[in-house]
This record gives sequence, structure tokens and C-alpha cells, in this order.
Amino acid sequence: MSWIDVGHIDDIPVRGARLVKTPVGCVALFRTSATDVFAASDKCPHKGGPLSEGIVHGKSVTCPLHNWVFSLETGQAQGADDGQIPTYPLRVENDRLMLDAEAVSARAAA
Repeated sequence: MSWIDVGHIDDIPVRGARLVKTPVGCVALFRTSATDVFAASDKCPHKGGPLSEGIVHGKSVTCPLHNWVFSLETGQAQGADDGQIPTYPLRVENDRLMLDAEAVSARAAA
């Protein structure tokens, strides 16, 4: 894994999200609690809605366009919807958010 610094944990409000541009592509970061942050695609597979503008609740995000709900842990759509978003390894080191650039790059190349 190749970890890159994508910001400070406090750059994202609790139950909020931010879109970050990295050298290997854009990624949405979602903060579900004081210490839990997830990285995933910003695009809903249904109509391409910007998930970083959706509602963060529990460990899920709801698409702002058509209310599809995705698990931030697995990327799987919840409920009757069939779909999935890519998720990426992210860790917190000394309050800095470290994203696995190799995983993002591999997904972007596919």
C-alpha cells in the first residue's frame, strides 16, 4: 500500500463529507463519528449523484438525487436497491487522514 496524506480529520465535520482531489483521482471522505472516517467513490451508480453532498447517517450515506443508501464500510447499496460503490482503505495517523493511493489508482484505471 502507498499511503498519501489527504488532510486533517477536523477538515470534515462529524456526519459530514468532503471531496478531495488527489494525484490519483477524486475521492469522497465521510466522517461518521469523532474517530471514524471512510473513503469511497463520489458517484452514485444509479444516476451519478454526488455522494459527498448526500446525508451521512450511521455508517451510511444517502444519495442526494434519488435516496439510494450505501454502506460506507462495504459500499453495498442497502434495501431493495442493487448497486455498489467502490470503497478505499483509509487510516488516521496523528489526526491526519491517510488514503491508499494504490487502491484509488487501480480503481481509476479499471
